[in-house]
Amino acid sequence: MAAAIWLIAVLLGYIGIGTSIVVAVAGFRARRPLIGTIEGIIPILLYFIIKIIPLSTPAAILSYGSILTVIGIGLYWVVLRPLFTWKDRKRTRETVQQAAFHLVLLTGSVIFLVPFAWMVVTSLKEDSQMSKFPPEWIPTQQRIIKINGHDAGLAWTNYNGQRAEVAEIHQYDNGNFLIQILSPAFVKGKRLVVKASALKDIRHFDPLWKNYPDALRFLPSQTDFGLAFLWNTVYLSLLSIIGTLISCSMVAYSFARLRWPGRDVFFVVLLATMMLPGAVTMMPVFLIFRWMGWIDSLKPLWVPTFFGSAFSIFLLRQFFMTIPMDLEDAAKIDGCSYFGIYLRIMLPLIKPALAAITIMTFMGAWNNFMGPLIYVNSPMRMPLAYALQLFQTEHGGEPGMLMAASVMVTLPVILLFFFTQRYFIEGVTLTGIKG
Repeated sequence: MAAAIWLIAVLLGYIGIGTSIVVAVAGFRARRPLIGTIEGIIPILLYFIIKIIPLSTPAAILSYGSILTVIGIGLYWVVLRPLFTWKDRKRTRETVQQAAFHLVLLTGSVIFLVPFAWMVVTSLKEDSQMSKFPPEWIPTQQRIIKINGHDAGLAWTNYNGQRAEVAEIHQYDNGNFLIQILSPAFVKGKRLVVKASALKDIRHFDPLWKNYPDALRFLPSQTDFGLAFLWNTVYLSLLSIIGTLISCSMVAYSFARLRWPGRDVFFVVLLATMMLPGAVTMMPVFLIFRWMGWIDSLKPLWVPTFFGSAFSIFLLRQFFMTIPMDLEDAAKIDGCSYFGIYLRIMLPLIKPALAAITIMTFMGAWNNFMGPLIYVNSPMRMPLAYALQLFQTEHGGEPGMLMAASVMVTLPVILLFFFTQRYFIEGVTLTGIKG
């Protein structure tokens, strides 16, 4: 029941915000900037007006969304709609659709970004902030001063009904603190023993950056503090990309542009292999690699990429089929061989698809955990994903360092996708387009 109430409250809140956006845009389009400005300011003013009710409750969100919806609909029907022509009303309907669409996208983006944001924030917090509920999103540390040459944390406490600033001199085994009062002035310097529950730390924004070097320092020294893991991962990623691009582009070119007996049948068989779960072929493949003596090496992780990937072959084949035959016919007339056509004409024309395959292959190789878990035993041959799992096993009780290690492993993939997403989207969307 509580979940249903929260869902209704959030939905009504979105409707209210969407209504305000639509009416504000409609006001400017109707040359009524005052109406548009007022409707744009109302959500902010209303937030401060009802701030007496925390917006973390369903009742507050229901009230907020309901009031915004009523005000927005009232302004539209009473003030704006009589001024609109049929074209203005059509644009308003389109604005409603766009606002709803972007609110849904924004919601999805926030949902997917929350885990990553929490990982980054947690990597910068000290242990005392980890177990607090509700969670704290801003990393802070207790203020420290020097008392008689020793560090002492600052805190607030209640002394004779007055708020007093104190310094924590010493903590006893039973959890109580020896404190020294710093203010008010008439009791300054007085020392007494209080319970930990009577103190409230004075904190300030101060990210704990030392979690990152600490996470590297706790890695085995024989791995050069993680450089061996990084090199193994980069090595696997580069060879996987090279193998996938070479093998898949050749096979895809053959399926798309060459005529040979059984081509369509073999292509159907290739697509059928995509339906096989990885668990079905895991044991046979392991037995083959064990017979070849490749266990506890990196070869089982990159050699198979030189034999192609069904999905990548399918993606490139569809891209090859969009290239006009006239280019290939002109090359044949000039005496170019099939391999020359593939190398000099086809590959430069499918750069977006190759970029998409490169990004997906890199992400798969960088995050590969199951492969190293099956084939690799030596710490010096472990990639980052497997090393992170071992780090979690040994330091699972230290979430700050664990999240710092996770950020360092995840960040290269995020940066790569952020700077190359245009090529990735272009390569996927253009696949299958004729002409």
